[in-house]
Amino acid sequence: MTIGEMSRRVNLPESTLRYYEKKGLLLVSRDRNGRRVYGEEDAAWIQFIRRLKETGMPLGDIRRYSDLRYRGEATMPQRLEMLEAHRTRVLEQQRRWADCLENLDAKITLYQRAIKGREA
Repeated sequence: MTIGEMSRRVNLPESTLRYYEKKGLLLVSRDRNGRRVYGEEDAAWIQFIRRLKETGMPLGDIRRYSDLRYRGEATMPQRLEMLEAHRTRVLEQQRRWADCLENLDAKITLYQRAIKGREA
């Protein structure tokens, strides 16, 4: 798969894919002419990088995870530890967001009642 095809496949700009490669998050094979060649495994890995970013994992941690991943199965315990720690942070953030949402809902209800009371 070319970089353009991968870009469309994972719905990310080509510049982002190049950035991931530059930052060491993604190791891409090259053909004999030096053009990037992506495979299915790359697509799955890019989607996982995206999920880690969306859940707030710092770029440095993603880079460390990526380095471990490319070193092979022997690094699974370290990767598991990183994912478990990240999961704990995501759950804490989720609890904070739930509290914020509850607060917003209460304020919305307050306004709805106040507006409804004026109309009566």
